[in-house]
Amino acid sequence: MAARKRASTNSSSSIQTTKPPKTQEAEAPISAPKSGLILKLALFFSVPYFYLVLSHYKIEPELRNSILINAGLSLAAFFVTVKMIPVASRYVLRRNLFGYDINKKGTPQGTLKVPESLGIVVGVVFLVFSILFQYFNFTADSNWLVEYNAALASICFMVLLGFVDDVLDVPWRVKLILPSIAALPLLMAYAGHTTIIIPKPLVPYVGLEVWDLGWMYKLYMGLLAVFCTNSINIHAGLNGLEVGQTVVISCAILIHNIMQIGASADSEYKKAHAFSIYLAQPLLATSLALFSYNWYPSSAFVGDTYTYFAGMTMAVVGILGHFSETLLIFFIPQVLNFLLSLPQLAGIIPCPRHRLPRFDPDTGLLTGTNDGTLVNLFLRQFGRMTEKRLCVYLLVFQALACGFCFLLRYFLAGWYK
Repeated sequence: MAARKRASTNSSSSIQTTKPPKTQEAEAPISAPKSGLILKLALFFSVPYFYLVLSHYKIEPELRNSILINAGLSLAAFFVTVKMIPVASRYVLRRNLFGYDINKKGTPQGTLKVPESLGIVVGVVFLVFSILFQYFNFTADSNWLVEYNAALASICFMVLLGFVDDVLDVPWRVKLILPSIAALPLLMAYAGHTTIIIPKPLVPYVGLEVWDLGWMYKLYMGLLAVFCTNSINIHAGLNGLEVGQTVVISCAILIHNIMQIGASADSEYKKAHAFSIYLAQPLLATSLALFSYNWYPSSAFVGDTYTYFAGMTMAVVGILGHFSETLLIFFIPQVLNFLLSLPQLAGIIPCPRHRLPRFDPDTGLLTGTNDGTLVNLFLRQFGRMTEKRLCVYLLVFQALACGFCFLLRYFLAGWYK
């Protein structure tokens, strides 16, 4: 959840603990997207990525064309999202779906009404363009079409439930159940294998090379969906952090899929990873569009709609691409944040409404608190710093975790599995 205090649609039942005086409130128009930043990020990733797709690996022309068509549609989704966010912001402000940036409290920026729940734009645009992609890639008798539509149904369900959470502000015990409900279409339609390959060092002790988990595999899929959605949601609180971590992980997912396609000769294995690409590319494109408004200083809050949507999409990508182990290593910062948060989430230690650092309006610096979050841990370890700098540190850590995953796979190849 973002670093903000919300206002409800009914002012008499506002959930805010404090509200700036009306004389101090300001409703500024949403600022222009940070195009320069997005251009640099896009070039930094797209050049090596498309080098791998077009030149480095010998990918079948039909598969390569499908990836490029999907990339073209994703680019169109990026521009549509950039144009739609200012339009949607006006509507949510009219319905009093806005928040105040807590990390700027005591400054003029802390009195601005920032439109909330704009992750709904990203989710809707993603779904529209992902559905359109079916026209170019899947035939009526395609084996992947059922699972593709089931994946979109789960993502759509999660967008809806996330928006309900933004409007109703449901309690945490309900938040844990929502992803389980949203994952049902995927779990019911899943017709893939339910086996896992036993690591080679453990084969002599287990006595099996392949273990069929049956219904336990689907249970694992559901738990993975719950973890991914909630882990993105609780590793938050800074301008750009929720979207930034999604962008970094999406880039890692795309590179991993291309590497697996290029290194494999199994057609079904390639199709599974291509399936993952077809969902990860539009996720990255629409997230970059939202990032252009959400990066510091944020002029749009993503809301729980976006964090649930992004988490469910990445969970679906990892499940149907059959690389859930790799996905969990990409999520190392989220795993650490969850472990740090567990005592408070479990009620062992008192858990405040906002587990955020303290902001000093005189210096503009954040100070870490004793709350169990990675954000506060970084501040306690590295000292006070600005919100922007802290977010950069956390995103660099996210990128290093993804890089560590690639190194781990490289060194363990042939020995572990």
